[in-house]
Amino acid sequence: MTKPGKVFLIGAGPGAPELLTLRAVRMLQTADVVVHDRLVSDEILALSPDRARMISVGKAPTFHPVPQERINEILLEEARAGHVVARLKGGDPLIFGRGSEEAAHLMANGIAVEYAPGITAAQGAACATGVPLTHRGLATGVQYVTGHRQAGRGLDLDWKRLADPDMTLVVYMGVANIGQIAMGLMTEGLPESTPVLAVARATTPQERRLVSRLDRIAADIRQAEMAAPVLFIIGQVVSLYADMPTAAVAADLAAAPRVAAHA
Repeated sequence: MTKPGKVFLIGAGPGAPELLTLRAVRMLQTADVVVHDRLVSDEILALSPDRARMISVGKAPTFHPVPQERINEILLEEARAGHVVARLKGGDPLIFGRGSEEAAHLMANGIAVEYAPGITAAQGAACATGVPLTHRGLATGVQYVTGHRQAGRGLDLDWKRLADPDMTLVVYMGVANIGQIAMGLMTEGLPESTPVLAVARATTPQERRLVSRLDRIAADIRQAEMAAPVLFIIGQVVSLYADMPTAAVAADLAAAPRVAAHA
């Protein structure tokens, strides 16, 4: 009888290979099989052993060729065959990565699971742009939310809790629903002039940034044609962005949106 293997749930970080942890690299280099997401870069995949079999299970907005239930089964099948499986996920596997769902399925079937945390997109975007997620006098904390729901369901976020002017709000996967998100926040009292920074493909050579404000972000995103993955940082910390106006006029942001490519 084949001895079961194990599964490493590895955070690949926001994109730049040098942001991988040493633990992540070590785990990846022991793998017999690498099951990876769509946005994991070729440079990171190249760190896999030559012997490793590569299985892509990536998803795109409204296009899920490998359903989550099938991903769970692939991991289980490979581990039951005695393989060391590296499940390579963008960002951190436990922040909007469904890592806990995969781990629960594996452990319920007797498969050992270990984690390698990854730098989540919010941290990567913050350090790439210089916009802090918290800052004394501007934000006492930070909230992470996902801006989409499975199978086209409507958003059911707690807008009142999220519309806190003393907090930074980070929205993952929200490019399709940013108009609804902005409206929900403004309805609960977050000022229209609240600055917003949108960052696409943070930390990669394809990174793009857009500075806007809450009442204009949806139109500005459409005009800029920024495609997923886009992360939104909403709050007064955005006034610290180096390309923003001075603090005296940051609340107005009356100029047209600025989009920059970052290499």
